[in-house]
Order: sequence, then C-alpha cells, then structure tokens
Amino acid sequence: MVIRSARLALLLLAASCSSARQDATELRFWAFGREGEIVQGLTRDFEREHPGIRVRVQQIPWMAAHEKLLTGYVGETTPDVAQLGNTWIAEFAALKALEPLDVRIASSAIVRRDDYFQGIWATNVLDGVTLGIPWYVDTRLLFYRKDLLERAGVREMPTTWAGWRDAMRRVRDASAAKYAIFLPVNEWNQPIIFGMQTGSPLLKASGTRGAFADSAFRRAFEFYVSMFAEQLAPLSGNLQVANVYQEFSRGLFAMYITGPWNLGEFANRLPQAEQDTWATAPLPGPTGTADGVSMAGGSSLVMFRASRHKDAAWRLMEYLSRPNVQARFYRESGDLPPTYSAWRDPSLANNARARAFRTQLDRVRPLPMVPEWEQIASKTLEYAERAVRGAMTSEESLRNLDREVDRILEKRRWLANRGASVSRIR
Repeated sequence: MVIRSARLALLLLAASCSSARQDATELRFWAFGREGEIVQGLTRDFEREHPGIRVRVQQIPWMAAHEKLLTGYVGETTPDVAQLGNTWIAEFAALKALEPLDVRIASSAIVRRDDYFQGIWATNVLDGVTLGIPWYVDTRLLFYRKDLLERAGVREMPTTWAGWRDAMRRVRDASAAKYAIFLPVNEWNQPIIFGMQTGSPLLKASGTRGAFADSAFRRAFEFYVSMFAEQLAPLSGNLQVANVYQEFSRGLFAMYITGPWNLGEFANRLPQAEQDTWATAPLPGPTGTADGVSMAGGSSLVMFRASRHKDAAWRLMEYLSRPNVQARFYRESGDLPPTYSAWRDPSLANNARARAFRTQLDRVRPLPMVPEWEQIASKTLEYAERAVRGAMTSEESLRNLDREVDRILEKRRWLANRGASVSRIR
C-alpha cells in the first residue's frame, strides 16, 4: 500500500510538472555568436526566478544574423527578444519591427537611463524614441607596448595628436619597432573615429548627404593618410598580418587601435614573460582628452512588436540588465557592461587594462543612425584604402566618397523632400 501510494504521488507530481510546463509562457530569444551560448546559463537562472516563463534561446552565427532577422521579419516569425547590433537599430526601426520601450523604462527600477554611458544609450534612440537597451558595449582605443615606447623615450601615452605623432616618430626613429602603429587598411573604423574627433557629423542634411569632403573630415582623413605616408604604419590589412598577436610580440608595431575583445586575446596569446610589457590607453584627440572620442558600438536587447508576450519579454530584458548579471556576463564572455553600476564589480574595477575602456566610454559617440550605414562604411573603407595606397589623392578620395554616399542616400532625399520622416526610411 505504501509503495502504491508513493507511485501515485510521483505520477501526480509528474503530471503537475508537465501541466506547469505546458502552461508556461515561452519566450523566443535570438542571440548571436558566443553570446548565444553564454546567455543560456543566465536564462536558466531567470527561469528559476520566474517559474511561469520558459526561454528558448536560439544561437545564430554572426555571419547569418542579419539575414536571419530580415527573413524573420518578412516571414512574421521574429522572436520576442533579440540581441541586435546597435548599428542595425535604424534599419529595423525603419521597418517598424521594434517595440518602443520608453513607457516601460519610465517605471523600471532596474533600467535607468542615467546609469548608462550616454553615448552608448544614444545608439538606441531614434526620433526621441528608445528602441533598445544596451546589453554590452564596444569601442576602440589604443593597445600599446610600454617597453617599446620607453625605449624611444616616451614614458606615457600622449593625449594630443601632435604629441602622439611625435611619439610615433620617436618609436620609428629609435628602431624600437619596425612600425609605430598598425592601422589595418581593410577596416573603416580608424578614419571614421578620427573624423568624429575633428567634429565631423559624417552625414549632413538630416542624414541625406555625405559630409566627408567637408573641412572637418578632410582634416581627420589627412591625419590618417599621413601615418602611412610617413611609414609610421604598414600598408597592410588583417590578411597580410596573419597573426596580430605574434607580430605585436615580435615588435612589428608598437601600437594598435582595437576593441575590448582583445583584452582576453592579448592576455592569452602573448607569452607569459611579456604580460607586463603591454597596456591600454584612451585615444588621443586633436587638442586633448576632451575631443579624444571614439565610436559607440556593441549590442542591444530589443523587443519585437510582433511579440505576444511583451510583459514577460520585458522581465527578461530587465533581468539581463541587472548590474550583478551584467558583471557575471562580463566574467563569462569578456563583453564590457554598459552601466556605471556594473563597472563597480571588482572584476572590472580592479582591472587596470579595462580601466582605459571605462574612461573611453565616457567619450564615445554614436555612428549615424541611418539604415544605410553599413554600405557607407564599406565605401569609406574602399576610398580610404585608395588614398593610403596612392591610387587617389585625399581630395579625390573624399570627393568620390561623397558622390557614392549621396547615391546610396538618394531614396532618403527623395522621400525627405516629400515630407517623410527620413529616420523611418529603409
């Protein structure tokens, strides 16, 4: 009788659990790359706190992410919540695929605008409407060899362009490294960042025309090209320098503008004996730290308008935005958190190399919030490479770049002239 009762109890418990699972709200969450793997541990903890919600994470390779999102929108199969690169916000806003979040943010005790780095938060706001919550941040700054700079008589990283150029010349002239800096010619980020530093808007006329041939960007572009002309930087891309870490270790170059993912890579790939030889520093600016800005990048959490479980989706977004959860995400992924409160965690607060990113994040600016940005960035890379290789003068490159950008933005101008909101144009 006791055994029969125990079996009955187990059957009833199993039936109850099965019923609870069937009654649970199921959220679909799309996450990309390694983040999609790591976040699954976080969502399991979320489910324990919210037994009425189940989260089904779909991990998608970054190379397939953009097409997957567009296909989901066209096929009306978008998830409830997704990770979205913040340069994609404008594109999906133009499709009216994203749920505005301002009302929810206003009543949230977790997601507070003033706790986020201002430039990062701005990447999620279009026409005054908040469409995403920063999840992790990306920006660019200097990784450098302290020992090679010291050998050239440079004791600390300069804060102005003039001082920086002088330091690079010293490194080259002292043969401390073969080249002072590595600026991969197959990356668009460096000339764009220098343009931001000189105050260029990059686009003008409400985002409908290029501003690359204007004086502000031209000044930055000439500074960029001069580093190749003076042989301070090699005429190489990432494909020509097959192992950046090995060449940094060998002293092919003493400085490198790159992002936070390389904190872990440099720590893991450089020999143990060289771990005290490298450091990080915020970018110098034309006149000093005030204009030493960098780009605001990273990924955000967005809710899709088509979600049938918006309240549950918001609970998940809030959970992933908690400072302790963000700090845990950093420890497991290396992705830097977007909030001041998460940066108080000892794993970040006591990390000297991460500290330069904390400083730089107070000086970041969003890229132009237009759906066509990635096409424009590709054209910037193309004409910058032509200039540094001597196929065109700087003036010719920028004039041609503006012409190409104006062509890319032609539809936006056409609609803007007819009174449409250009930020909603795809």
